[in-house]
Amino acid sequence: MRALQGISARLNTMVSFWLVVLLYVILGLLEVSDLGARIRRLTDDDAARIISGFELAASRIRRYLLIRTIMSAATGIAVWALATAFGLRFAAEWGIVAFTLNYIPFIGPAFATILPTCYALAQFQSPQSALIVFACLSTAQFIIGSYIEPRVAGNTLGISPSLVLFSVFLWTFLWGIFGAFIGVPITIAVLSFCAQFASTRWLAELLGKETIMDGA
Repeated sequence: MRALQGISARLNTMVSFWLVVLLYVILGLLEVSDLGARIRRLTDDDAARIISGFELAASRIRRYLLIRTIMSAATGIAVWALATAFGLRFAAEWGIVAFTLNYIPFIGPAFATILPTCYALAQFQSPQSALIVFACLSTAQFIIGSYIEPRVAGNTLGISPSLVLFSVFLWTFLWGIFGAFIGVPITIAVLSFCAQFASTRWLAELLGKETIMDGA
């Protein structure tokens, strides 16, 4: 009963959060035309900077989603290769599971590691073999998710790799798993707008990479 109560509480929180998000999206879409009119009433220079900020943020967020997909594919390939090397059955399926779950920060990679480990324990009937599978899968997940992806995303998007990780942890702390999804896009949007104005450009240059910021 306690487990069911915990699951129902989490589901209630999840549904409530997504309803709030849906409400904000609907309200935002209703104001798109009015926002465009207000931007056009600004001076030409201010309007151009705001529009450039939106365009730059949208371009970088699309690149971030592409990088996320590529890193998820790399994770899936790594899991498939390790599962094949260990002789674990359904290696391709475990790779697909890892690719799909990698889009869910923290929880996804954890499940993508625990599930094949449990299956390895059932298949090999050996805790030592399952522990080796767990260690290798965890290492691959850590290298790709905590080292390679932040560096690739940082270099491609013009953001410090440490800021990428910090954004994920900060928004996860504030909003839980939902914050992990929006942490990096929020940071991208903020720095994109900061780069458009002289008073805040120093922040974009401090937290980003100057060569990419200037060429973006």
